[in-house]
Amino acid sequence: MFLPPVMQHAHCIAPTGATRTRYAETPLYAEGLYDLGQQVYAWLVPNGSWGEANAGLILGDGESLLVDTLWDVPTTRAMLKALEAVPGSLPPKYVVNTHADGDHFWGNELVSTAELITSQAAREEMLTTRPASLLLLGKVGRVLSTLRLWQADKVGHWFQTMLRPYDFKSVTHTPARRTFTGTLTLAVGGRRVELVQVGPAHTHGDLLVYVPDAKIVYAGDIVFYGSTPVMWAGPIENYLAALERIIQLDVDLIVPGHGPLTDKDGVRAVQAYWEFMRAQLRQSFDAGLSASAAARAAVLNAEFARQPFAQWNSPERIMVSAHTQYRHWRDQHQPPTTLQLLNIMRQQALLAYALPNAQPAIMRQR
Repeated sequence: MFLPPVMQHAHCIAPTGATRTRYAETPLYAEGLYDLGQQVYAWLVPNGSWGEANAGLILGDGESLLVDTLWDVPTTRAMLKALEAVPGSLPPKYVVNTHADGDHFWGNELVSTAELITSQAAREEMLTTRPASLLLLGKVGRVLSTLRLWQADKVGHWFQTMLRPYDFKSVTHTPARRTFTGTLTLAVGGRRVELVQVGPAHTHGDLLVYVPDAKIVYAGDIVFYGSTPVMWAGPIENYLAALERIIQLDVDLIVPGHGPLTDKDGVRAVQAYWEFMRAQLRQSFDAGLSASAAARAAVLNAEFARQPFAQWNSPERIMVSAHTQYRHWRDQHQPPTTLQLLNIMRQQALLAYALPNAQPAIMRQR
């Protein structure tokens, strides 16, 4: 993967020293704390795959704001320990969760004395986004991995490998408490920080954290860079609108939810992904193909292979996105049931095995 120029010049002031990613890959950049200048920092976890999520810290005069916590207590604790290396670092007064995926808020218990903030829609999702769901997925994976019928063992391996780097049993579910809709401006030690709701897109309650004086935005999972985005809420039009909202901001640097630091060219690359997928999925939808068949058709063709984003990890995530987009085109507003979602994830796992050269490689080896 080509690293954006802003990443090539970034300075990691507190590297973890990890020589492999959580999925046993070669890191494309160092894991750890990056000084972005003007008392703004980013915590980056290569290479941006499952749970390899980013976070951030914004300092004001005697106050600080933490952008997101991580997928479990050990990874969040390691990040908070590294933040102590920041000159003038203080326990955060504010913690802003950019959305309701667990890898962006399940570490909240370690900063629960701060004011935990998210959008109203994100909080509503947080209330039902609990570690028990992934513990159940792990149990299902263990059972399936012992079966040899209908490729169940492959699905089980994919489920288990996704979750193996993390300790979900350690998590005390701690949703954000303060909410807003639309926009919210915070004064962090006299420093202006703007929260901008842009969901539903990746999830129902996505928000951006914009630091105007530093020309930096924390984009949450509106931006995956070098890692294939996934759409749980949608539709694609909303996702594209959220990306355009970022491009319209006066920013030079974007901290994505997953992947390396980037700029507006990186945002445009994500736009290109969704525009390509919208056209591919619509062609299949109009032809009467199922969402599962549409997802497979979208990535198992020569045209996709020629695209720069074909090299991003986890391309099988199009399976979830295809099912989401199909629900919108069919005017179906109810989210999938637990069993339906489990089946979508099963189909996603099987698609991963049809992409044997994709990363993380360890998830598609059996």
